[in-house]
Amino acid sequence: MMLQTLDKKKIISEFATNTGDTGSPEVQIALLTHKIEKLIDHLKTNPKDNHSRRGLLGMISKRRRLLTYLQKKAPTRYKDIIKKLKLTK
Repeated sequence: MMLQTLDKKKIISEFATNTGDTGSPEVQIALLTHKIEKLIDHLKTNPKDNHSRRGLLGMISKRRRLLTYLQKKAPTRYKDIIKKLKLTK
C-alpha cells in the first residue's frame, strides 16, 4: 500500500508550490488522494478487510481537514487543487 518512490516524487513535483516543498497542504492532499484511490481499489477486491477500511476513513478525514484549512487560508489555492484532483465537495 506504500507509494512507490517514483510516484511520490512525481506527485510532489507536480503539486509543490516551490522547489523542495514537501509539506504544503497541496502536496499532502495530493499524496493522500493517491493513497485513497489505491486503497479503494484494494477494498473492491477485498471487501472484508476492515482494518484497511478504518485506515481509509482516517485518510479521508485527514484530507478533509487539510482541504478545510486550505479553503479558509487560501480560497484560490483550494479551488485550484480541487480542480486538479477532480474532487467534489
